[in-house]
Amino acid sequence: MADLVSERASEAKEITRRTALERGAGVAAVGAASALAAALSSSSAAAAVPGAKAQDTSSHSRGTTLPTVVAGVRIPDSQLTRAVTEFARKVSSESLFNHVMRTYLYGSLMFDRRGIRYDREFAFVAAVLHDLGLVKAYQTPNERFEVDGADAARNFLRGRHMPAERVEVVWDAIALHTNVGIASRKRPEIGMVSAGSGLDLTGNGLQQIPADALTEILAAFPRAGFTQDALDTILSLCRTKPMSVLMHPFAEVGRRHLSDFQVPTVEDLLLAAPFEE
Repeated sequence: MADLVSERASEAKEITRRTALERGAGVAAVGAASALAAALSSSSAAAAVPGAKAQDTSSHSRGTTLPTVVAGVRIPDSQLTRAVTEFARKVSSESLFNHVMRTYLYGSLMFDRRGIRYDREFAFVAAVLHDLGLVKAYQTPNERFEVDGADAARNFLRGRHMPAERVEVVWDAIALHTNVGIASRKRPEIGMVSAGSGLDLTGNGLQQIPADALTEILAAFPRAGFTQDALDTILSLCRTKPMSVLMHPFAEVGRRHLSDFQVPTVEDLLLAAPFEE
């Protein structure tokens, strides 16, 4: 184990400062849980982002339009939001698509009730694209899934000619959505994705959602096996790209369930640091 720790520590030291930040050392556990989403690992993607292969496996309706309002929350209707919705439906499982829609609705409800002003179209785009990193077609071998998803969203939005500065805000919203402590200090559209996705997984903030609104949201976008899909997804990431969960709360799930999971802990890295005291 000592040799493994030393090897992993050396590998970790080679990560650039930017990559280390993107992989999220010090991720807050409650926020990180939100990123599990409900992606089925079988939800291979379509070719709307360069390099992805089309494979339409979702069982839910593809061509139907979204409702105009759900639980009092307006769903924006523009050329961009229609394109984003079509893309997300095309590449996602039913479980994942419903999760990202609930993320937008929960986040909007919480922020609306608190009187926080935000760009509704902008928030919708960030929420609906926030879990692309859980789609196999957009997963890289080593990056955190949040970064994979942010990169995939950036490529898609550039293709839709979104202004560069807005694309970068969406990138931040996706890359930071598992770190509620940071996302909540950024602009509202970034904080909404973290808050809404966290509520959908952990129930954190559920007391802010009226019972009738919750019923309406779940009727419009059912959970449909969310909990088991979330666990399957996190274990899949731990098996297939274990170093992407280095210093990430997902690693705790891997340690609990996978007997051969050997990603070092923060303590392992600290004790293996080659410094004389």
